[in-house]
Amino acid sequence: MKLLVVSPHPDDETLGAGGTILKYKREGHQVYWLNITDATSELGYSTDFIRHREFQITQINNFYSFDGFYNLKLPPTKLSALAEHEVISKIFKVFDEVRPEWIIIPGRYDAHSDHIVVFDCCMACTKVFRAPYLKTILTMEILSETDFGYREEKFSPNLFIDITNEMDRKLDAMSIYDTEIEEPPFPRNANNIKALALNRGGQSGCMYAEAFSIVKMIK
Repeated sequence: MKLLVVSPHPDDETLGAGGTILKYKREGHQVYWLNITDATSELGYSTDFIRHREFQITQINNFYSFDGFYNLKLPPTKLSALAEHEVISKIFKVFDEVRPEWIIIPGRYDAHSDHIVVFDCCMACTKVFRAPYLKTILTMEILSETDFGYREEKFSPNLFIDITNEMDRKLDAMSIYDTEIEEPPFPRNANNIKALALNRGGQSGCMYAEAFSIVKMIK
């Protein structure tokens, strides 16, 4: 099985699906990563930050041993200002090259505007006559984004993946993103990541789990 995980920003793939990535790789599946945005000097990021972010991405890519990695390097926090058809075209090019059977994407009701744009653009690429290879679409739960969204419609998990054996390594992966984590009460840290997984595990009969919402599944 081929799985493609789509992250609006580096770290979203680990927060939302790090345990699932590790589990599916361990089980022998092919797992690919498509990252949408990245820091550039044109956006005011320092040379040191850009170099460190590139180092983080390289480390994460090696940590998971992805079967393929794609980085569109679009401007973070500014996706809503871009022409949607251009973003869709770039994403679909990756879809058509990888031809995944499963995709994991951010949710439509996340707080960050980039997440909403990525969801909409990914969904535009999933029409069955354009991507007949695609059988399952999942949205992931991204700590500090999915839970911070405030809309009448919200993330409603109906698929839980047991990551008990992967929990410690998920935390190891997240530690690579040292610029994105802080001690509590900041939301992104080992304590909160583990607490969310413990809660989702309690809802699904295992110690630790990641939660997803099934957008579409074709059997």
